[in-house]
Amino acid sequence: MEHATPLSLYRQAVERHGFVSDAAQRHAVEQLQGCYEALHGEAAIAPRGIYLWGPVGRGKTWLMDIFHRSLRIPSRRQHFHHFMRWVHMRLFQLNGTADPLQALARELSEHVRVLCFDELFVGDIGDAIILGRLFRVMFEHGVIVVATSNQPPQQLYADGFNRERFVPAIAAIEQHMDVLDVDGGEDHRLRPGAALQRYWVAAPGRGGALQAVFEALTDGQRVSTAPVGVGRRALETVRCSDSVLWCRFADLCEQPFAALDFIELCDRFSAILISEVPRLGGEQREGRIARGTEDGAARVEAGDRDLPKLAPRDDAVRRFIALVDECYDRGVPLYLEAEVALDALYTHGYLAFPFRRTLSRLQEMQLQRFGAVIGQSR
Repeated sequence: MEHATPLSLYRQAVERHGFVSDAAQRHAVEQLQGCYEALHGEAAIAPRGIYLWGPVGRGKTWLMDIFHRSLRIPSRRQHFHHFMRWVHMRLFQLNGTADPLQALARELSEHVRVLCFDELFVGDIGDAIILGRLFRVMFEHGVIVVATSNQPPQQLYADGFNRERFVPAIAAIEQHMDVLDVDGGEDHRLRPGAALQRYWVAAPGRGGALQAVFEALTDGQRVSTAPVGVGRRALETVRCSDSVLWCRFADLCEQPFAALDFIELCDRFSAILISEVPRLGGEQREGRIARGTEDGAARVEAGDRDLPKLAPRDDAVRRFIALVDECYDRGVPLYLEAEVALDALYTHGYLAFPFRRTLSRLQEMQLQRFGAVIGQSR
C-alpha cells in the first residue's frame, strides 16, 4: 500500500474535500514534501527543519499537521505551551545534573526524530533564557523541528527583557530551518460556514444569554456554584458541572492564572462560558514589563530600556489570549458574553498584533464546524 505524503494529502484535501489552495500554501507543502523525502531516505540531501510563519488563518497548522500525519519515523506534535510545560518539568527533575539542557536534548533525540511545534511564541524571560540554548543543543543532537508562528524568527521576543539571551535561539533557527512566509492573502477561517452563536453583547447592566446556554449544555448533570481548584488556586465560578465551566472574566483573566492552568481547564471541561467580559482596550500607561502569562501579576522595572506603554487590562488580555489559544488548539468552545461587539474587544494598543489571531479564532468559534473538525483554517 502506498504511503501518504504531505503533497498527496494536500492534493487530496483540495481535490476531494473542497479546501481552497493558494500559492503560498503550495510552496510550503513542496518544502514539507522535500523534508519528508529527506527524512525517509528518498532524497540525497540532509533534512532541514521548516519554520512556517504568517498572519492568522493561512493554514500553517493544517500544513504542519498533514506533514506530521504522513511521517513514518518517531515524531511528536505539540502546542508550544505544552512543550515548554514539559521542558520546565524535566529541568526540575534533572536538577543536579551537570548539564541539564544537554541531558534533556539527548533524551528527546532518543525518542523522536522530528518535533512539530504549533504557535511558537516567546513572551517570558524564563522561557527565552532556556530556549536561547535549547534550540542549539536540540539541533546538535539531530532533532528536526517543524514549527508554526505568527512572527518571523527575527521578531520573536522582540521587545522582551534581556532579549540578547534569546538571540542565539534565533541564530540556530535560521541556521537549521528554512523560514517560509505562508501568506496567501486570505484568512481561511473566514470562509463561509453554518453559524452557531457563541458570543453575545450584554444589555447595559444585564446579562442572561449564558444561563440558557449553560442549562442546555449541562442537561441532567449535577451543578455546583462552589469554587474550582485550578493548580494551587481556587477559581470562583458562576456555575459549574463536571464538563462545563461558567465563570466571570475578572475571576479567570484578572487573577494570576497561567497558561498551564488553562491547559488544566481544557483537560477537565468540554465547554467554557465567560460572562462580564469588558472592553479590553484602554488608555496606555508608562511602560513596565509583564513577564509573560505565567507571572504577569509580578512586574519588574527594566532599567533604562524603552518599554512599551501598556493599558491597565493588558495583563488580563495576555491571559485571555493564552486561554483562547489553548481552547482553540484543543477544540474546546468558548461562550462569551461581553460589553461590546467582538470586533470592538481590543481595537488598538501594544497587544493588537497577537490579538488579531485571538479575534480570528473567536470568529471561527461562531461556526458549527468548530470543535468537530479543526482543519485547513488552523
